[in-house]
Amino acid sequence: MPEIQVRPTVAADLPRLMGFDHSTNSESVWQLELRREAGQTTAIFREVRLPRSIPVAYPRNPFALADDWSKRSMMYTALLDQTPAGYVSLVERGMDSAVYVTDLVANTPNRRQGVGSSLLSAAQEWAVGRSYRRIILETQSKNLPAIRLAQKFGYEFCGYNDQYYLTQDVALFFGKSLR
Repeated sequence: MPEIQVRPTVAADLPRLMGFDHSTNSESVWQLELRREAGQTTAIFREVRLPRSIPVAYPRNPFALADDWSKRSMMYTALLDQTPAGYVSLVERGMDSAVYVTDLVANTPNRRQGVGSSLLSAAQEWAVGRSYRRIILETQSKNLPAIRLAQKFGYEFCGYNDQYYLTQDVALFFGKSLR
């Protein structure tokens, strides 16, 4: 397996990062079921296997990255053979004492090669270095590869937001204590 280097993102990376295929495919989804009874609402998520793999569109405009990257608290780029292969962006939310992973993208030809794992490890190290107590990864309920990566790293489901993205998709939040 090729060596993955992770470094802070620089402006020269942005055209390549915006050109990545940000979509993914999923064989399963986390289906939300809301039950409302006498003054009580219960939310239940079930992993549902689909009859066939579905394409999952990225919930943000990747071309807005050029405008938004400077608003991120930190952004890392993964390199394979000196070529950008993925990126992660982080947003600090001081009142929560948490860092949010808002984007975690591996370019299609570089998936399943450890790029996402390397980026998530770098994000966690950065958060620990800044004394954050918690890191939270957000993803669409349709993005099974991201859900599996979060679970592999010991993140636990900690919440959701219905119609969170402009695509009206449900956002799932997975959190991990850093101390």
